Amino acid sequence: MTASLKSDHKSKLYIHLLFWILYYILEAYLDFYWSRYQFPSFKWQLRLQNTLILELGYFLVKIPLAYSLLYIYEKVHINKILKYILCILIVILAVLGHRFFTHYIIYPYIYGVTETLDGKQPSGLINGLVAFNSFMDLIFMVGLVFGIEITRQKNLLKDQISQLKSEKLDQELTMLKAQINPHFLFNTLNNIYGMALKKADETPDVILQLSKIMRYNIYEAAEKNISIEKDIENIKDFIQIQKIRHHHLSVHFQENIDNPSQEISPLILIQFIENAFKHGVSESFGEAFISIDIELKDGILSYCIENSKEEEPHQHSTKIGLKNIRRQLELLYPKHKLSVEDKIDRYIVHLKIDFNDPSSL
Repeated sequence: MTASLKSDHKSKLYIHLLFWILYYILEAYLDFYWSRYQFPSFKWQLRLQNTLILELGYFLVKIPLAYSLLYIYEKVHINKILKYILCILIVILAVLGHRFFTHYIIYPYIYGVTETLDGKQPSGLINGLVAFNSFMDLIFMVGLVFGIEITRQKNLLKDQISQLKSEKLDQELTMLKAQINPHFLFNTLNNIYGMALKKADETPDVILQLSKIMRYNIYEAAEKNISIEKDIENIKDFIQIQKIRHHHLSVHFQENIDNPSQEISPLILIQFIENAFKHGVSESFGEAFISIDIELKDGILSYCIENSKEEEPHQHSTKIGLKNIRRQLELLYPKHKLSVEDKIDRYIVHLKIDFNDPSSL
């Protein structure tokens, strides 16, 4: 038996046990209150004792009835008409058992009197009024049990669906990250390859920076969330590599963070910067620039990137990163605001994330 099944059975046991305790208290209170009018000469202590005993006795009929019908409803797979007939027969037997207990045990042995209809005329084992009263008492109880169990099962199903959705989202995010990491590595190695061909003196420094970034991608990025401080540090390392590669690049980086420990999903922010270099700066023939502004205030992140581009960029440029980041934002921060402006000579990206939003993962 799996852990989830054990938990389900334990939950069912506790809920039904609590129901029967509360139901017993309710029925005992109602019978005790009613007995003051039917047996006014009895002392309250005796009436209370009799009430507690008879309600326990009724459980000998009610509990088997409730769980027999519940078992048929859940487990027995037969023709619906046959199922209804079986349920009717069980209810009839339960009514007879209820009447037998009331007529032959409760009144003569607990109350010490003969059961009557109006206080004068003796009541038989079965007649219309007493049978109807027993039927209504049992059906009311069965209705409560079915209501409790169906509600419990619906809540359990809701939790299971929610868990499956969460697992599906985690799997999709893992897949997206698995696509992004090779994409990032490919771009960076391509940069180092270009520098190696030119025998640039900065190549060893770039490789050292790359090892630091890859350490981040392998270990930190595997976490569900990291501090925004670490994420920004990784962005700065990435920019350092790009500045060594692009000598005619002007970089403006500004940050204003009021809570450095604020958690964020790894690799969310850097992908926009990577795209800015890949599809903007790297394709520029002259002076290039990139401006990055990150602000976090009261749990609200404002992120703006502006970078230069050629008026006629390469049409074959791939944008795997931007496509994936859009999907990640949809999964992680459903109420985010993202705008991408493609102007003649520049790209402008605005991103806003409210970390206070309860729908965020």
